[in-house]
Amino acid sequence: MKQVADRAGVSTSTVSHVINNTRAVSEDVRKRVQAVIDDMGYIPSAVARSLKNDKTYTIGVSVPDNTHSGFAELLRGIEDAAFAVGYNIMLCNGYEDAQRQAAHLRGLIEKRIDGLVLVPGGARAELAPLLASQRVPIVLADHEVAGVDTDFIGLDHEATGYAATRHLIELGHRHIACLAGPPSQPAGQERLAGCLRALGEAGLELDHAYLVHGQPDCEGGYDAAQRLLALPAPPSALFACNDLMALGALCAAREAGIDVPERLSVIGGDDLGCAAFAAPRLTTIAQPTYAMGRELAELLFQRIRGEGEGEARVRRRLQGRLVVRQSTSRPQARRALAKVF
Repeated sequence: MKQVADRAGVSTSTVSHVINNTRAVSEDVRKRVQAVIDDMGYIPSAVARSLKNDKTYTIGVSVPDNTHSGFAELLRGIEDAAFAVGYNIMLCNGYEDAQRQAAHLRGLIEKRIDGLVLVPGGARAELAPLLASQRVPIVLADHEVAGVDTDFIGLDHEATGYAATRHLIELGHRHIACLAGPPSQPAGQERLAGCLRALGEAGLELDHAYLVHGQPDCEGGYDAAQRLLALPAPPSALFACNDLMALGALCAAREAGIDVPERLSVIGGDDLGCAAFAAPRLTTIAQPTYAMGRELAELLFQRIRGEGEGEARVRRRLQGRLVVRQSTSRPQARRALAKVF
């Protein structure tokens, strides 16, 4: 900083004010200092700035497993919002391990982050005591944590399960199966609850054999669909709680010689980028995941600035949207009957 000051013909405090924007400096001086900074390739010390300003201009983002494609859109939304206001993000991945996610969370706070966006996943109980004791602003994404009074924005997973199942019912399906994720995964269980609500409203029940829990990925969907298709009376339609499981189910049906959607309708729950290019193209529920990421970050920055103190905490769920493509249709028997009449 002293070298920059000497070359620009100003004091080191003036250089500091230009870098940190802490005091008004004439435009001529600001341009002269910035030109020297650019010419020298000088990068100010973020550690030193944080000690002086009590700000690191960094937020932490903790997710249970960023290998899931849905998290890519969430992170893009967070990062775009952060970049717009000059913030960096520090990402930690728990890989569905509660202890690992808790350790990462402690590490983020030790690094003096200004705020945290947390997707707790299935580790909510383990994270609750740690979160409740923190003073750094925290915004919870997708799942709330009991006993932790903080802001929350999530997807409406229950409504997703309801809309997907309702679509199958309106097509005329009565033998509907559900590919749910692990019982410990909250999003899958909420989507299953929506599926059950739609069936109940239609006077239908989910046959015990038609509910299969599996890993929330393509392999899990493939294995689960194989089990369903091997039943003496297989379903005519299935709702997979996420697109990856739905894609696995499409593969299992193709290998079994079962035409989709003529003999089996399949619907997912995310609208990942690959859904529109599956064979057949996947009907699904598009999720506003990118918008959720931006809203989470923007809300966190408000809290970092001290805005909204004393007001009620934000509690908001964002709605998905049905996208009908080629993997769902009316049941074969009903279509044949319609042709006769």
